[in-house]
Amino acid sequence: MEPIPRYRFEQLVAEAIDDLPDELVPVLDNVVVQIEDRNPDEPNLLGLYDGVPHTERTGAEGPDVVSIYRLALCEACDDLEHLADEVFVTVIHEIAHAAGIDDDRLHDLGWA
Repeated sequence: MEPIPRYRFEQLVAEAIDDLPDELVPVLDNVVVQIEDRNPDEPNLLGLYDGVPHTERTGAEGPDVVSIYRLALCEACDDLEHLADEVFVTVIHEIAHAAGIDDDRLHDLGWA
């Protein structure tokens, strides 16, 4: 689909954050979620977590960063409903990594 305006994409990300499972909400205290158009190194990447998972933190680390890539997500979707679903899956996936949850556990929990 054609890319949607940034402000509308930001709304989808905010809605996804609002709908996170209760178990992941405390993780947000130390996570910055940012929206970028695209990852320069991997242009088709939908999202990226950069930080130290909460299960491994010592307390001296700065905030973690979750990047959500607007153009890659728009290109991966057929319509707005599909995009909203993919944004939610991407946000939960990256926040779960911040919580120390790996891909296998994400699938077990039904979050991927």
